Amino acid sequence: MDISAAMGQFYDEKGNIAVPDQLTLSGMCEMLYTVAQMEGTVDSPLIRYWDFSNSRDGELRVYTRQEVNTRIKAVCVRLQQVAERGERVAILANNSPEYVFAFLGAIYAKMVPVPLYDPAEPGHADHLGAVLGSAQPSIVLTNQRSARAVRSFFADRPAGQRPRVVLVDALPDSLAEEWVNPMMAMLADPESAPKASDIAFLQYTSGSTRTPAGVILTHRSIVTNVLQIFSCIQLVPPLRLSTWLPLHHDMGIIIAAFVTILGLPFDLMSPRDFIQDPTRWVRQLRRLYDEEHVYTVVPNFSLELASRYANPAEVEELKDLDLSGVEGLINGSEPVTRASVNRFLEVFEPCGFRRDAMRPSYGLAEASLIVTTPQTDARPVLAWLDREELAQGKARKVEPEAEGGLPLISVGQVCAPQVMAIVDPNTGEELPDGTVGEVWARGDNMAVGYLDREEETEATFHNTLPMDKRLTDGSRAGDAPEDTWLRTGDLAVVVDGETYITGRLKDLIIVAGRNHYPQDLEATAEAATDQVARGVIAAFAVPGKDVEELVIVAERDETADPAQDEEAKTAIRAAVSKTHGVQPADVRIVSTGGIPRSSAHKIARRVAAKAYTQGKFD
Repeated sequence: MDISAAMGQFYDEKGNIAVPDQLTLSGMCEMLYTVAQMEGTVDSPLIRYWDFSNSRDGELRVYTRQEVNTRIKAVCVRLQQVAERGERVAILANNSPEYVFAFLGAIYAKMVPVPLYDPAEPGHADHLGAVLGSAQPSIVLTNQRSARAVRSFFADRPAGQRPRVVLVDALPDSLAEEWVNPMMAMLADPESAPKASDIAFLQYTSGSTRTPAGVILTHRSIVTNVLQIFSCIQLVPPLRLSTWLPLHHDMGIIIAAFVTILGLPFDLMSPRDFIQDPTRWVRQLRRLYDEEHVYTVVPNFSLELASRYANPAEVEELKDLDLSGVEGLINGSEPVTRASVNRFLEVFEPCGFRRDAMRPSYGLAEASLIVTTPQTDARPVLAWLDREELAQGKARKVEPEAEGGLPLISVGQVCAPQVMAIVDPNTGEELPDGTVGEVWARGDNMAVGYLDREEETEATFHNTLPMDKRLTDGSRAGDAPEDTWLRTGDLAVVVDGETYITGRLKDLIIVAGRNHYPQDLEATAEAATDQVARGVIAAFAVPGKDVEELVIVAERDETADPAQDEEAKTAIRAAVSKTHGVQPADVRIVSTGGIPRSSAHKIARRVAAKAYTQGKFD
């Protein structure tokens, strides 16, 4: 199938995305599946699932496109038998093919999936309880592997208040034969036709900075962002994706649904299996055949783990590793650091990995997925900016490694026809390139709001950027409409056409009237000592007697001796004081797993700050 041609039909003559009002994710999936049937390609492998629960080498299960389509329709039919259109369906399962079947099956059934996770996942019971209390699902989809944990989670509820549990992998394929093409129903009742503006699914935020909120994403939101991703990344067929991203996370589920709908083959495994042995992911990046182009999407911390534990120079089974087939490594979901990128390139460039395959990107659930990604041949782009001026909201380039210089990795350019502007968060005025401000974005890929949170929806999604508050020269907002701009809460600066994320507005640390970005402080603390683990540091401010005070909490490296903690604390204090001109009021080193993380594995700084004030790091 010519995917480029298939995607091209959704663009007008000016290059704008035009999603028909009748197009839904299920409609798009079925349309492309029908084309594949006509071409005789539905027996080709679509999902290659790696299960490492019983074997270090993994057990491979392969599903063809026809088998996947059958399983999706079986889920659809069962849901239509036990629930009504528009009801919410929670997915509580491990990363697995059944998760993908459940998600798309619910969409096929015109219900609203809520991607969550296996309740057996440690440390997230409160998050899961809060989300289920908000979403109020009538049905839970799971698989046999996660069923016991699911039933245990709901065991303390009265029988009449428990959602119905459906095991996806216990449904017979024969159910799919009862599937009725919605096009037939539309002919009888045009008013019942699904619409692009209908809710596709609820994506709950990870809770790293606040109580989880249900982001309402429509079919138009997702289809638009899928088209934006396809266009701006310029995918090169034939291709295969490797992913271990948690499917309850927006980046994980949208990417998995994206490739399933388009019929693009992908390798799938669980985050836990990657973390236990990063070589499993690295091995999947090899070509399966000569013409194949390999893509993968990962958060920044994975580069650290792969560089450390999957170094071909140290791992015998990787000594002949060839990564020349990797066309794109999209790095997103959390801040992208120079140290992680450089270390990964240092380790894997000798294996044929190309620098320009590294694509640091930026996005958020409220924009469906991606907002920016590199779209020039020069990538990844690194800039050194004067730290003092950046603290004052201005970006000035300095020489590499210059004293007082801060290295930042560009996350590229906005994915058109989406529009992005840098705006003063206080005045609402567009700021020129070289000035730090809040990222505002606008496009049909934006979510429509938060579930049952009208005030937050208004404040986040319904912002106005009037023409008289835009730059008269060099406006990035251009002539885009004034209404429905998304405030992301993220701070950034554009320099020479490259976007640099500097931090989150709510995470900004202000001590003695000076701005400090937590990622910057954390990078300095990490570089000061080998005692602490890479990428597992939280810098935050807590109330002091007169002013806010800086606190740094770091997890001890698993190979480090706790007896060396005090020496490491001294080194961190000295480095932070020298580099940033601020003295930490306290530095703590805790054991592995001591710093709270969100359900998406991000460092939860605000949660850590609250835990600190409650004495939980003592």
